[in-house]
Amino acid sequence: MQAGGERGHLRIGELSRRVGVSPDVLRAWERRYDLLSPSRTAGGFRLYGDEDEWRVRRMLEHLKQGVSAAEAARLARTEHVDGAGPDGRGAPVPGASPDDLRRALDRLDDAGAHAALDRLLGAFPLETVLHDAVLPYLKELGERWRRDEASIGQEHFASALLRGRLLGLARGWGSGRGPRALLACLPGNQHDLALICFGLALRNHGWRITSLGPDTPLATITETAHLLGPALVVVTAALAEQATEARDGLKELADRAPTAIAGGGVSPAIAEAVGARYLGEDPVTAAAAVAEATGSRQRPQA
Repeated sequence: MQAGGERGHLRIGELSRRVGVSPDVLRAWERRYDLLSPSRTAGGFRLYGDEDEWRVRRMLEHLKQGVSAAEAARLARTEHVDGAGPDGRGAPVPGASPDDLRRALDRLDDAGAHAALDRLLGAFPLETVLHDAVLPYLKELGERWRRDEASIGQEHFASALLRGRLLGLARGWGSGRGPRALLACLPGNQHDLALICFGLALRNHGWRITSLGPDTPLATITETAHLLGPALVVVTAALAEQATEARDGLKELADRAPTAIAGGGVSPAIAEAVGARYLGEDPVTAAAAVAEATGSRQRPQA
């Protein structure tokens, strides 16, 4: 994974959507604590870069730990300066490794897992962390669980910790002016981690996200789609029987709103039968493909 990225390409609204902090608060942090260092266009508009996003995320982590706002901003600025490379970009945080996260989760080490995830998020863009650390670990853990090489306790611990952290990053993902995606797990599907990762990645392309979570009745998904008029409804099934039992309802949903289906329980044949788009890629790649198809894709973040 590589850290850093192009400076000065985000308006404050997009930065706000990415970090889950309102534009007013971001402006206050810039004014009071000199946290952000935007460039300016010829017309005087502020443009924010990856360094600014990195500092905000670090400040949020310190605030979660109970540090005062002034001290959190000072730490974020200091960490950035200490980690800067010769080109002025933030360098990877020492020890930021997917292996550290894996080991801590396997040991049921709450503090260690949070610290490893903090280091990854401080060193790399969110999409990179999802694609290269979180999703591969979840896939591997599922495979080990099926081979009786991982315990139910390990699976529950890792899922709960990662779900909590990812939902924290999802705060405010329904705000903005971009197209809206409605996300839900089909009845019987309790596993929404991959769908959360998809939503976070799609949010980074400027979309607004509304999530109904796991085990959602099809009638509820259809009613909500009618209420919100989303640009896309994405539903997932972990098992084939979940998609099969929902087939008629999925066809009705797809007749009313643009729909995509994903997950280990679906196939291109099922998608074609109900009139939905099949998302067979990993969640981060699928989000980029959806954004590309609708012309809303932002510049790459990894």
